Amino acid sequence: MEESDRSSPSTPELLSYSADEEPLELAKKAGKKNLLQWMEITVSEPEKRTVTSMKVQDTFYVYLIETRITDNSLACKGDGTTSLWRRYNEFELLRNYLECTYPALVIPPLPEKKPSYLWQGAPTDKFDPEFVERRRAALEIFLLRLAAHPILSQDRMFISFLQQDEGWKETVYSTDFQSKSESRLKALSAAYRLKKPEKRFEELKNYSNELESNIANLLKIRARMADKVYGIHKVHSNYGRVFCEWSGIEKEMAEPLKSCGHYMNVYGQTVEGILEEEEQYADQLKEYMAFADSLRTVCRKYECMQYDFERAEDNLTNKQIQKEQLNLGKAGSSFSLTGMKSKIFGGDTPEQREQKIKQLEEQIKQADVDLRKVGEETQKFIDTALRDIDRFKRQKVKDLKEIFTNYAIMQIKQCKKGIAVWTSAKDCLTKM
Repeated sequence: MEESDRSSPSTPELLSYSADEEPLELAKKAGKKNLLQWMEITVSEPEKRTVTSMKVQDTFYVYLIETRITDNSLACKGDGTTSLWRRYNEFELLRNYLECTYPALVIPPLPEKKPSYLWQGAPTDKFDPEFVERRRAALEIFLLRLAAHPILSQDRMFISFLQQDEGWKETVYSTDFQSKSESRLKALSAAYRLKKPEKRFEELKNYSNELESNIANLLKIRARMADKVYGIHKVHSNYGRVFCEWSGIEKEMAEPLKSCGHYMNVYGQTVEGILEEEEQYADQLKEYMAFADSLRTVCRKYECMQYDFERAEDNLTNKQIQKEQLNLGKAGSSFSLTGMKSKIFGGDTPEQREQKIKQLEEQIKQADVDLRKVGEETQKFIDTALRDIDRFKRQKVKDLKEIFTNYAIMQIKQCKKGIAVWTSAKDCLTKM
């Protein structure tokens, strides 16, 4: 047997790279399709900070982002770990950059800045520790979604966001990404002036509106139910108080009543944990409600591109009509307002008409080139967008299935706790 045949088939092939190569380039060589295949990303340790500038205090939270290269063959510099702090507005800048740079992709949304769809007893302060912790978890999910995306995960500004501590903002702004963004006014104008909108994008826009509406209604119902659940549990605490007071005036019944009151108090005190766990599921639903706006953003981008295509198409058509009119005017074979003016005021000489026709022919050629270019860009946008929307829909079904299933399991567990409490109370009362 030859030397090469004696090597174990399970031994990974080592990558060859130069000292200047970055892990991202090595990952591409290794066939890694997204960042999560070779990097671990966590967001942890929210830290409250206050900065004073011009006698004005700015209080905010920063979040520690830690990355670790999990594939040793890619950790070509140092130990493959990084850590840095980011503010929420830096997450916003990253998302704005990605939205402008990749208009055909469904960009994951950021978590809300302030609590919404709350039950009456929930804290409303955006600096509340529980809300900050939930936002930390949501920011981590945001980064993980980007890292799992086959295109977004390869973006160098995203990689820099995770690893470049100083000067990241300046690097992003130097890309001039803002010049690529379409104005809201143009997007609104395009939506109403399209002649031949793509049916699939019209359906997607309607779907995103309905998705947002349905999730919003679910969150409202959940908030009302949380108020009811909170009230029911607190009433159980009243049971506990009454049973304990009653036990003080009894002899034979004292111990059973006191034990029963204890179980009622325990049940009443579990409500905060229940509702806090529910908030996590509510946050996951809020993410998909925000995804609806991401879908509409893709639709608006399409409408702007389709509007530009139709304008280019109209421009070419108008040039062709002008050329035909000049040819007809030259031949004098039809009646037109231009022909009447020419008879009254004198028309162009044959040489002038010939010159105009040549100019129009050049303009028609350029208009045709422009139309083809815009058409190719629009078709490329449509193909890319529909592929990414299909990817999003598959992920949505998977995520919502998990959310609703886990929520149902949680409700079953809480019901079982209630049954266990009342069963224990019954056992106490039977000893009377």
